[in-house]
Amino acid sequence: MHIHFILHEEFEAPGAYEQWAKLHLHTVTYSRVYLGEPLPERIDNIDFLIIMGGPQSPATTKQECAHFDSLAEQTFILSAIKANKIVIGVCLGSQLIGEALGAHFEHSPEKEIGKFPITLTEAGKKNPLFSHFGDTLAVGHWHNDMPGLTQNAQIIAHSEGCPRQIIAYSKLVYGFQCHMELTHEVVEKLIAHSQNDLSQAAKYRFVDTEEKLRLHDYSKMNYKLFVFLDKLSQYYLSASTN
Repeated sequence: MHIHFILHEEFEAPGAYEQWAKLHLHTVTYSRVYLGEPLPERIDNIDFLIIMGGPQSPATTKQECAHFDSLAEQTFILSAIKANKIVIGVCLGSQLIGEALGAHFEHSPEKEIGKFPITLTEAGKKNPLFSHFGDTLAVGHWHNDMPGLTQNAQIIAHSEGCPRQIIAYSKLVYGFQCHMELTHEVVEKLIAHSQNDLSQAAKYRFVDTEEKLRLHDYSKMNYKLFVFLDKLSQYYLSASTN
């Protein structure tokens, strides 16, 4: 499989998603838009599109952030969806998927930074791609917003602080507001760019301190993500050969 990442900032790294891709010897390419790298001209040779997070929102303009073209990304995402590719969005990426499908992002009720449990909905428990998650799972968070819902979207999981943590837009398209890709290396990068938020951790119910962020074990959620990606890629390959 060929996997393409859209990366908005150096510190919003693909982490466990990239580890999984390399573990399976998939070919990997990148659009590091923060370095001025373009989006792919064609979707044909891409099997799996992963759009990562960033401090921007889908409403951020090019005047506000010169390297981020929200509408261009939404157009490319929609082309991938229409071509029946796997599409996963993380945080900002999940919101861009919703926007591409006509569902506007919203502010989350709570700021969440750290590791907190998500709870699967009935739809999530019935979805075989998430059967290994259990009823609840502690995962990473680093956000203020959440993706919009299309008419056919299913909420797979929610948290106490955010009602839309994982969204299934179709059998091949998923939005993860949560950050199951976090590793200690990625967390260090995020800490370095989040001093304002972390210095006010005591003001928020769901914001961990720097010390706590460094002490968390992220390996279990990484493994759960790997299994999900295994299942999703197997479904894609079987569907594409039928």
